[in-house]
Amino acid sequence: MHLTIGSILSAESLTEAQALLEQLRWQDGARTAGPVAREVKRNRQADLSSVAGKKLRTLLETTLQTHPVFTAAARPRRFSRLLVSETSDGGEYGAHVDNPFMGRGVDRMRTDVSFTLFLSDPESYEGGELVIDQAGATQAVKGQAGDIFVYPSTYLHAVTPVTKGVRRVCVGWVESEIPDAGDRELLFDLENLHASLSAQYGPHSPEMLTVSKLYANLTRRLAR
Repeated sequence: MHLTIGSILSAESLTEAQALLEQLRWQDGARTAGPVAREVKRNRQADLSSVAGKKLRTLLETTLQTHPVFTAAARPRRFSRLLVSETSDGGEYGAHVDNPFMGRGVDRMRTDVSFTLFLSDPESYEGGELVIDQAGATQAVKGQAGDIFVYPSTYLHAVTPVTKGVRRVCVGWVESEIPDAGDRELLFDLENLHASLSAQYGPHSPEMLTVSKLYANLTRRLAR
């Protein structure tokens, strides 16, 4: 399932995030890429160890962990360490697939869901589309500042060259309670159906109880 969630950052939170971005230090983004992706990654990564960086990380982590649509779509068990990057001056990120596992020891996690949270207004830079390769077809995404794009980590994807301005985003990965993308979509649809039906039926009606039973038992069967 590929999903754009609009304004996951409120206007106030986005303003705060953009102000914190101006206080960060930046380093070569290839340092955080895998051995294959490193060869095609041309951007800069934020050092989030500073006071401003820690504030930004907390703001973004809290938003992701508490947003109902994001959590319904991704079903997070664990999050990776968030990365904040900027791309400009013709920088890009060539076609690659995300590593199947990240971290080491107790922090080692499987990557099921990838996400890009846009932090720059799309009108402020040219190029920089996130391009997803879907079995021969492609989808290009350039979200509004504050929007997030969520997609399975299994696809080849790239970021096209930024030819003008600066593109800033937060990216990260989720190990999901529901590893299969199709199963996550099924449960997401059921959760949306439950919310829609709640406007017409009481919580103890046969219709609502049946949908609740289906959702609970499918979750129980599909979770890993």
